[in-house]
Amino acid sequence: MTRHPHPSPSQGPVVHDWAVAPLRGTDFDPVPHRLLREEPVARIRLPYGEGHAWLVTRYEDVKQVSADPRFSRALTVGRPITSTTPHTLAPAGGVGRADPPDHTRLRRLIAPTFGRRRITVLRDRTTRRARRLALRTLDAGPPADLAETFVGPLSATVVAELLGVPAADLDRVEEWRAGLLSHDTTAAEGESVKREIAGYFADLARHRAEHPADDLISELAAARAAGGLSTPELVSMAVMLTLNGLDAVRNIVSTMVYVLLTHPEQTAKLRADPALLPRAVDELLRYIPQRNGVGMPRVATEDVEVGGVTIRAGEAVHVFYPAANRDPAVYTDPDGLDLTRAEAPHLAFGHGAHYCAGAQLARMEAEVMLATLLAGFPGLALAVPPDRIAWRTGSVNRGPETLPVTW
Repeated sequence: MTRHPHPSPSQGPVVHDWAVAPLRGTDFDPVPHRLLREEPVARIRLPYGEGHAWLVTRYEDVKQVSADPRFSRALTVGRPITSTTPHTLAPAGGVGRADPPDHTRLRRLIAPTFGRRRITVLRDRTTRRARRLALRTLDAGPPADLAETFVGPLSATVVAELLGVPAADLDRVEEWRAGLLSHDTTAAEGESVKREIAGYFADLARHRAEHPADDLISELAAARAAGGLSTPELVSMAVMLTLNGLDAVRNIVSTMVYVLLTHPEQTAKLRADPALLPRAVDELLRYIPQRNGVGMPRVATEDVEVGGVTIRAGEAVHVFYPAANRDPAVYTDPDGLDLTRAEAPHLAFGHGAHYCAGAQLARMEAEVMLATLLAGFPGLALAVPPDRIAWRTGSVNRGPETLPVTW
């Protein structure tokens, strides 16, 4: 990273260049880690886009920006704000780039799908599937790649069923996921992939309107017919939920398994007290840096003071949730893993109006998968040294390419 020297008044502001280099395992990016401690509200320049933006890293400041309606997602549309990828992941007009009241309307439509009652029913079904996959893995014998034989297939099946994506289409959706979430995808390629995905989900919604089923696409198609949302809004929501369910869950749960297998003293606590699992999952979510770089920015609609710094109207702001989860003012030994930790709630799923819609689903999947592995594989261990694990590079979400294990 280049840190420009403190300027004279005529030179302009200090801007930190953040290259977002590939990282292994759970190594924390040194740029936001340092800024959290030295300059928690700082100007940064990322590899793509134009100009610079603010980066907010401290826990309370991140919560403030995420919850303050004076920071707009909708105003990012059409602006080439400095970013991690050459293409914008969230489409214009979608829930990810909407402000209230549009955002409120769209979130209300999907709330029942991710509500407590639906997740409880889905947990039982997911548990049965997890046990079947675990038995199949056991029968095949070690070594096994848990990312490909267990975590990936189970997370794909869950999201496909919940949304209504036919199993036969998952390979095609996976290809789109890989292209859209890659740092190497150009702006033109990204737009092409988004057009393909949009066409697919628009066709699927038309089919579900004529042949409804018990899934989210059918519910959204019905809401569209009643005037509750537009086709672009429907497509955007379906894309966001599908890609997060396929990519984010696979990566984060695979990384959780890696962390447990490289922290045997912590895993022993969990095996000794299975009731600790929900707290352990929350600690793993806090500890694991899930992203390479930042997500969607916001734009200030008026001057706002954050952490003693005035962010002017029209300026772009990124928050970095992984850094907030390592704030030493909030967490004891923030860079350490403690599965018994009982401190402030983590921000791995965000905060405020754009808090992750699928948070309960992701947490449920993590709990089911980890419980199944801990119960079914008492001797579970990495099949190669930790430094031999291959990690994804050039992708928005971090995680192992493969996770070879033995037992």
